[in-house]
Amino acid sequence: MSQSSNAHATKDKPLFGKLVIGLIRLLSHFSLKNQQRVGSALGRFLSWFPNYNRNVVRANLKQAYPDLTDAERKQLELKVLQENAKGFAELGAVWEWPIERLLPYIREVHGYELLDQAFSKQKGVIMLSPHFGCWEATAVYLSNTYDFTFLYQPQSLPTIENYIVKARSRVKTSTPAPTNIKGVRLMFQRLKDNKMVGILPDQDPGESGGIHAPFFGYPARTMTLVSKLAAKAQCDVLFIVAERLPNGEGFDLHIFPADSDIASTDELTAATALNRGVEKVIAINPAQYLWTYKRFRHPPKDVKDLYKKP
Repeated sequence: MSQSSNAHATKDKPLFGKLVIGLIRLLSHFSLKNQQRVGSALGRFLSWFPNYNRNVVRANLKQAYPDLTDAERKQLELKVLQENAKGFAELGAVWEWPIERLLPYIREVHGYELLDQAFSKQKGVIMLSPHFGCWEATAVYLSNTYDFTFLYQPQSLPTIENYIVKARSRVKTSTPAPTNIKGVRLMFQRLKDNKMVGILPDQDPGESGGIHAPFFGYPARTMTLVSKLAAKAQCDVLFIVAERLPNGEGFDLHIFPADSDIASTDELTAATALNRGVEKVIAINPAQYLWTYKRFRHPPKDVKDLYKKP
């Protein structure tokens, strides 16, 4: 990780980083309900004019929900922009509040018994947390309850990177694993020790780390690391997400098993199963998925790029 930090050191923008951190700290003085109100207002503002986030959301929703009418899709677009902006505003609570203040906002944990069942097999457990709702809240919950190691890609701006590392290290049982061979070996070892590892499964893994697999009917580049870990460790793979409740009430956690094909040695079969699980997560509340992310970028050469302007 030190090499990664050095490589990005010349690209740091300390003033920008301090502004972002200052905004998060300012938001931390608000109640969760008021943080979400700020996010909702920001999302509505972004819906009024063409901008990067609105353009990406529009392209993603058109692919994912082709059967919606234009009016229905526009309504969903507004909700997505509001929910995604709430996700940023909530960082004031997730990264700044004491853990003891934050945990009571985890209202219910659906599927908790699956964790006990997984650990009883003495092979560890892989937790997959897509970019849905308040995914940072899932990490806080798991880290506070279990010895938890998560795969982590360092930020390109050291000022923000240092802040995030400090914020996440408030829970001492949380261990970041770098996205390199050293980190993968650490994940394997933790599973061997019957521990929990966590992965955000819906990021573009790069050309060497993934395979194109169907995601909402489009060949999206999908990571193969999950299937390799699961096949080697022969452990349970579970999805976990934090659904945002209305009116600042907090979050409900949903835990459910991944498709058994996720451990297939056939990469396409496994990646397709992974994406089916993410689709199942999104179905809980489509507006709370991170549709502002270009999930469909880098398609195969013979497939239309959804984000390319005509």
